[in-house]
Amino acid sequence: MTEVEQMTRFMERIERGEKIESTDWMPHEYRILLLRLIHMHGISEIMGAYPEKEWVPKAPTLRRKLSLMAKVQDEIGHGQLLLRVAEDLAKPLGRVRDDLITDVFTGKIKFHNVFHMDAPTWADAGLIGWLVDGAAIITQTALLDCSYGPYARVLKRICAEESFHMQHGESIILSLAEGTDAQREMLQDALNRWWESLLFFFGPEEVSEAAHKMTVYKIRSLSNEELRQKFLSRYIPRIKSVGLTIPDDNLRYDDVTGKWKFTEPDWEKFSYMVRENQGPKSQERIALRRHAHADHTWVRQALVGSKGMRTESQAG
Repeated sequence: MTEVEQMTRFMERIERGEKIESTDWMPHEYRILLLRLIHMHGISEIMGAYPEKEWVPKAPTLRRKLSLMAKVQDEIGHGQLLLRVAEDLAKPLGRVRDDLITDVFTGKIKFHNVFHMDAPTWADAGLIGWLVDGAAIITQTALLDCSYGPYARVLKRICAEESFHMQHGESIILSLAEGTDAQREMLQDALNRWWESLLFFFGPEEVSEAAHKMTVYKIRSLSNEELRQKFLSRYIPRIKSVGLTIPDDNLRYDDVTGKWKFTEPDWEKFSYMVRENQGPKSQERIALRRHAHADHTWVRQALVGSKGMRTESQAG
């Protein structure tokens, strides 16, 4: 078939709701859009472990330490699963998983704004699990119908585990909300710090050309603003139910439009933070990731060598 015929057949499959597999023909544009999305998602999962990793040795009880450690392990596992999916897309472009991981050191790939932020108190650790993971679940469940089969399948597992992470964070929040005045104040301070970055998490309202193309290819189905509105509708009542005050005097529900009105976050500040890796903890966490990658080089080499030995043994 000619490329035009291949493209026609590809779009017919998309329209029928069929899943595209890594071995199928796909247009270069589709491959690049998917690779950028999944690559950033995978790196964000790995970098997202660092704010909570800091709290494993400082968690108030052994039970909290163990549950937080399990959550951190899950997040790193999610990153590796996603980068395996991304690698299949990247190999025809001459790139392997190690390249995708090291891109974060050179600024070739970005990660979510929330993981550039500081987490100075135990309340921050709980809020990340409750609201940041809650926002992630809303985003990821909207991608479960993605036209790319490998991504849609791995998201089923990730979303199931993220729901446990959200419940873990909610448990911490409820304990603090029912605690002392100082604990409730700590919780309110954490919400005040994170609220604006949570709104930015979903991205700007205007639809970019790339976002439009992802809709055409049925990679995603909801816009940034639709996702943000789902988050607000789900979590504003929950936040208020634990006695917290949302730090936005302009926040209200508009019955006419059926949407939440809110004070716009500082789009330029957060965009610069993500683009230039200039958040409160950006460079520190990137340095930790670089050190971990270098420190475990011998493990990767040993595993590759072991795989090669098994292959030779099987061949013999």
